[in-house]
Amino acid sequence: MIHSATPERDNTSKPLALGRALRLHAYGGADSLKVDMVHAPEPGPDQVLVQVKAAGINGMDWKVREGYLRERFNLVLPATLGIEMSGVVLKVGSKVKDVGVGERVTAALGGLGAYADHLVINAEKLIKTPAPLSDIDAAALPVAAMTAWQVLQVPEFDLRGKPVLIHGAAGGVGSFAVQFAKAAGATVYATASTKSVAHVRALGADEVIDYQKQKFELVANNIDLVVDLVGGPVVDKSWPILSHNGVLVSIAATDVVARSPGGRRGVWFSVKPDTARLATIAQQVADGFLRSVIAEVVSFEDLAEAIERNRTGHAPGKTVADFTR
Repeated sequence: MIHSATPERDNTSKPLALGRALRLHAYGGADSLKVDMVHAPEPGPDQVLVQVKAAGINGMDWKVREGYLRERFNLVLPATLGIEMSGVVLKVGSKVKDVGVGERVTAALGGLGAYADHLVINAEKLIKTPAPLSDIDAAALPVAAMTAWQVLQVPEFDLRGKPVLIHGAAGGVGSFAVQFAKAAGATVYATASTKSVAHVRALGADEVIDYQKQKFELVANNIDLVVDLVGGPVVDKSWPILSHNGVLVSIAATDVVARSPGGRRGVWFSVKPDTARLATIAQQVADGFLRSVIAEVVSFEDLAEAIERNRTGHAPGKTVADFTR
């Protein structure tokens, strides 16, 4: 359904460009998301206006939609969803020096607003997209790759020779976590569905446990780091397999600390902005040292349905929306 936007004007009274935005009108199911036509925002002195070319779809999307994250996102509805994107700069603020009109950029927003044809963002949050990298591959990086990288830093010990178990290793975050852990010299155990075992093994995992056929707690033991990307019962089943000084880091179980039994360390993790590291990772993907695994590419019109599908899993990798389709 398309809604009309109220015309907005800049300080010269010239109409600003209209574009699509996938906006949340009320907390609930897929039908609470609607495509509205809205005017492009005007960048402030430290901001740039970006034409979005692609945006990554995340598990957070449906949680925001249903109201589970109201404390984190104090939204005034209707609100545009989406937390990462790639695109091209259309206009820069008066104080912006390091990026110019026409340059390709990638960013995690640190908030919402990526599911729109136009958005404004502080220039400091952007990286320049490496030339060999497509907009689709670039849009898959900011949240998944940065989450995977930062999760592995939580224990603050050298991973070389250490056993690491990654739950949900076939997804966007998991695919990068396997690669990063292997590059760090860890012995990588990973859980995946039957259809994803070969994919995870190809990423470098030393032992892939098909959770549909095996109980991971019977295969992995004395694990120094468990990375939980799934939540639910796997968290409780993972405590007994931790080593004496082992750590369980979860991005899926917000109550992991409360669920930690005596003598066990559980950590809830949320990704933080780091443009320098993101730029490094993007270049590694562009150079072929890392794989950006794309599960599915959908059109803007299919965004709402893709968010719903993301609740129940999908092919290995990350789902990305192509705004140029």
